[in-house]
Amino acid sequence: MGINLSSSNLATRENRLGSITGYVGDLHDLASQSKCGTLKGCGRCFSQSSTCLSGCALSQLGGIRDVAVIHHGPSGCSATASSQYIVTNQVAAKRGVVNKSVYIGTDMNENDTIFGSTEALADIILEVNRRYQPKAIFVSSSCATGIIGEDIDSVVDEVKDQIGVPVIPVHCEGFKSRIWATGFDISDHAVLSGIVKPPKQKRNTINFKNFYESARSEIIEIFKNFDLDPVFLYANATIEELEHLSESVATTCICGTLGNYLGNGLEETYGVPYIRTINPLGITGFETWLREIGRVAGKSPQVERYIEEQRKIYLPQIEEVKKELKGLKAVLGMGPGYTFEVTRVLDELGIEVVWALAWHYDKKYENGDVPPAMSYLLENDINFEASVADQQNFEVMNILNKYRPDLYLSRHPGSTVWAIKQGTPAVYVADEYMIFGYKHTLEFAHTVLDTVRNRSFEQNLAKRVKLPYTDWWYKQEVGSFLEEAIS
Repeated sequence: MGINLSSSNLATRENRLGSITGYVGDLHDLASQSKCGTLKGCGRCFSQSSTCLSGCALSQLGGIRDVAVIHHGPSGCSATASSQYIVTNQVAAKRGVVNKSVYIGTDMNENDTIFGSTEALADIILEVNRRYQPKAIFVSSSCATGIIGEDIDSVVDEVKDQIGVPVIPVHCEGFKSRIWATGFDISDHAVLSGIVKPPKQKRNTINFKNFYESARSEIIEIFKNFDLDPVFLYANATIEELEHLSESVATTCICGTLGNYLGNGLEETYGVPYIRTINPLGITGFETWLREIGRVAGKSPQVERYIEEQRKIYLPQIEEVKKELKGLKAVLGMGPGYTFEVTRVLDELGIEVVWALAWHYDKKYENGDVPPAMSYLLENDINFEASVADQQNFEVMNILNKYRPDLYLSRHPGSTVWAIKQGTPAVYVADEYMIFGYKHTLEFAHTVLDTVRNRSFEQNLAKRVKLPYTDWWYKQEVGSFLEEAIS
């Protein structure tokens, strides 16, 4: 596809990957249209909610240790700073390190939007460097700066020689893409273009892109079996670690949506192999992923020994739980990096997926192939109703009302709350490692079982809560507000 690191900007997922936010059909139709290039997304004449890509971009960069994020925009654009600060410090405390990263808003006002504020931005960058002495400074645009054409690149060029650390422009205007995951790509582009250095020597490390490294200790122990040291990105990663990403044996990720751009960028620019398999969720995903790492790193015998040992411990226990899960029906609503992976895991556990909602859908990845999770489902003749919902909760509620599943699973807590109010038992798949490997697949199976065994809370709550959704809406087709397909 061609990743251009000489430019500070990059194309959106809509333009690069043909990503969409509106679709209703089934998995086979979605995949066939993806493969033949005919897939077109639909707009909505009514939209209830979505997410800003700036939050995705800057939360990733703000998690890096001891950096400064300068968000050049009105004060409202920095509303996510407080939550990012709390998360960054909590994750650091759990890890046992101190993260001195700061998130600064430039507080643009009406005068700034009329006359520009590049001089003020230059002064702010210099003052941030003087006051906080960060290891790197990320200077980001906003919707306001994008609309007035504020040239943050020129400002960065003007001041960077006065600062002894990398100063990197980050173009993350919220309006530039409906696909909020474009923000993940923007953060990766900033790291690749401004932090990563060409390799000097190969290291015995593997780049591991995740969100909050909650299974850090466990994964380190797993990789000790293969004489590999994982480098976790980006939460609590140091600038020095990021500088050496080009020297690693391979790059992998817990979520294809999150790590696709970084993996392909390192492979294309520096020849670091990117592990393109289904994600390590469930038994099949975990083993497929490990074997590909073993093949790329030349560690296949060690991987096979580990798999054999773990199978003896966990497979009998998982098979026992599966007996009680067989026949359950589920609906999912998650980002695409999890939607089509978790449906595969549910199929492994004997749970039938009747509908899956993805918050967006990438019809291809940077290498031009259909996402591996989708390919796996097709190759194994797994099909179900599917839609692309862009976090539209009213569409979720319509589907739950029609299908009345035994279970609803989501990666977004607001969505699970509404399902429970409707009377549907729900599991919030909050932790990215909740279904990782043998141990957590077993724990996940028990969580599902515990959730469906006792439904009294959901039933009692549904009797007492009046929802805003009317019978009129529940009788409509889920795609009633989708407009004609757009290119």
